[in-house]
Amino acid sequence: MKIKLATLIATASLALVATPGQAESLVDGTAEDGKAKALTCTACHGAEGNSANALWPNIAGQNAPYLQAQLHAFRASMVPAEGVAPRNDPLMSSQAMLLSDADIANLAVYFESLPAAAQAVADASLVDRGEAIYRGGDPESGTAACIACHGPTGRGNPAAKYPALQGQHAAYTAKQLNDYAAGTRQTDGKTNIMRDIAARLSKEDIEALSSYVQGLR
Repeated sequence: MKIKLATLIATASLALVATPGQAESLVDGTAEDGKAKALTCTACHGAEGNSANALWPNIAGQNAPYLQAQLHAFRASMVPAEGVAPRNDPLMSSQAMLLSDADIANLAVYFESLPAAAQAVADASLVDRGEAIYRGGDPESGTAACIACHGPTGRGNPAAKYPALQGQHAAYTAKQLNDYAAGTRQTDGKTNIMRDIAARLSKEDIEALSSYVQGLR
């Protein structure tokens, strides 16, 4: 775990290389073409990439490399691809199956270009616990601090394909952590970083952390 933490902290320094909102994306696509393809996406994710359903993620302002990787993962669950860990979801997998590589790149750049959501914490009574885990981890259980990969304000790390978390629905974040803990989501690669971290979190920790993340700005 100590080796993993050292790697995470070193990689986190790359976060300043590029962040959503910069003029040039790390993904080779165009926002204009992505917007033209995004009509179907808005049914679940909203006209501006921010979902009204807390179990569906806000994707506005999400970094393009992460969005691109996840769309490839959803597509791989229907059309297996070498080197791509599938991510299964009835809605997203069926939609991603219809997308070309160019479509995926364009959509990723388009949603990256949109203003990210800003929300309050889901439960103010959980802020202290959520912040403690996010910023310092939990030495007792060996849980790594989220800040190492996702940054102090939850902006993520585009170069490493670590997602932005700020403003994300608490219910969605909690579901992803539970999926990683159960091993039903495996898009953290061969390192198993998210599966390892999530498995160390208690139900109460996940609730507090998800609530805190929703209010990050």
